[in-house]
Amino acid sequence: MRERTSPNELSLINPPGLYDPAPNGYSHVALLPPGARLAFIAGQGGETADGRLSDDFREQVRQALRNLCIAIEAADGTPQQIAKLGVLIVDHSEARLHIFGEELARALGPGPKPACTLIPVPRLALDGMLFEIEAVVLLAAG
Repeated sequence: MRERTSPNELSLINPPGLYDPAPNGYSHVALLPPGARLAFIAGQGGETADGRLSDDFREQVRQALRNLCIAIEAADGTPQQIAKLGVLIVDHSEARLHIFGEELARALGPGPKPACTLIPVPRLALDGMLFEIEAVVLLAAG
């Protein structure tokens, strides 16, 4: 299955023979057009601009996604231009995967989601940090 197939846009693909990853909030393949201009967004955690970090996993995910969108907009991109996500989750579980999927759908809206790799980790950079997300974003040419 191919989405967004214009030669100047990001194409997200879930090839036959691989399971449907949509319920888990990602696509298997992201194809970029020739000469693509990219932005690499560093890992964003769930801290607010003043440094507050909630103890609640869902709140951290929601804030991290807000932070990610702010960074993408600063690069003149949109969340719909995300080609690849990298996700780190402390004490990963299926329950946390479902929370991430729900919050990703809330942040990015309907439609196919970017390619994504989720890595369970024992801890992150800051005490109490439970979630971190980074992105590769396809920017408009020029």
